[in-house]
Amino acid sequence: MAGWSQTIIVGNVGRDPEMRYSQGGMPICNFTVAVSRKWNDKDTNEKKEETTWYRVSCFRQQAEIANQYITKGKQVMVVGRVKVNAYLDKNNQPAATLELNADSFQLLGSRESGGQGDAGGSGDYSTGEFSDIPF
Repeated sequence: MAGWSQTIIVGNVGRDPEMRYSQGGMPICNFTVAVSRKWNDKDTNEKKEETTWYRVSCFRQQAEIANQYITKGKQVMVVGRVKVNAYLDKNNQPAATLELNADSFQLLGSRESGGQGDAGGSGDYSTGEFSDIPF
């Protein structure tokens, strides 16, 4: 049975992108995105916050665009496929990372602008893989 999954995240870029090239010369751009959620504890009425970090990878032309426009602190929406990698940390304890292979991303703004978009910095950067879907 075939399957399909898609993950959408909206958060702030945690560090400037890192660009590298595969042995075959394909551009690969990596950056991190922090996705936070805030709530009030029902019992204590204390404000709580939980942040999940994603490692994002972009490929080919999309990698070059990400490397050019994405910077630390900008708010970004990324659509792609998530992969979980389990490992043992430096204390030999089980840990995991969430990696998102981007199909598309859209710059939404920066923390300073309240996520309201930047002049010249917003746009939808897609692999074009799903451009024929009619909805």
